[in-house]
Amino acid sequence: MSNNKKDPLAWEEISTEHIVQDEWIDFRRSAYRFPDGSVFEPYYSYSRRDYVVIVATDTDGNYLCVRQYRHGIKEVTTEFVAGGIERKDGKEYGKSEDDFSEVALDAAKRELMEETGYTSNDWEYLSKVPSNATIADNYAYLFVAKNCTKVSGQDLDETEFLNVVKHSKEDIEKMIANEEFYQAMHIVAWYMSQQK
Repeated sequence: MSNNKKDPLAWEEISTEHIVQDEWIDFRRSAYRFPDGSVFEPYYSYSRRDYVVIVATDTDGNYLCVRQYRHGIKEVTTEFVAGGIERKDGKEYGKSEDDFSEVALDAAKRELMEETGYTSNDWEYLSKVPSNATIADNYAYLFVAKNCTKVSGQDLDETEFLNVVKHSKEDIEKMIANEEFYQAMHIVAWYMSQQK
C-alpha cells in the first residue's frame, strides 16, 4: 500500500490526554475511532526514547553480559549491554529524528564502553525492532560487536549498578531455555546474531 493512502485497518486517534509528561516518559490516555467507525477509550500508551542492544564478544569468543536489577519484574537479570540513544533536549521520549544527538551505532559504542570498558572495531547492524508495539512507540536498534577488547573500567550512570559477566554460547542458550535470560529484545538480538 502506498505511503499516501491510509491503511483501512488503521485506527484514528481522536483525543489524547497526557497523564504524565516529564523528562522521563510521556504516558497518555487516548480515544480512537476504529475502522468500523466505533470509538474506544481509554487506550493507554507511552513514549520512551529509542535504545540499543549489543551482542558483544571478546577476542576469546566470550559473550559480554551484564547483571543488574530490573524494577519492573523486581529481579536481577543477566542480559546484553543496552542503553538509550541520547537526545539533544535531554528527554527520555519522543519521535522526532532531529532530536537525537547521536546515531544508534554511536550510542551502541558508547554504551558498550560505559557499561563494560570494552571497545570494538568490528560492528554489524542487525535490525530495528519495535520495543512493545502494542503500547509503546520506541524502537530497539540491535547490533553485534566482535573482537571486543578491554580498554578501561566502567563509567556508569548514577542509576546504574551492574556487574560484567562473560558467558559462552552454550551458557546463553541454556539460560534462555531455563528462563534465566529473558529480556525480550535481548533474546531477539541473540537469535538474529546467531543467523549471521
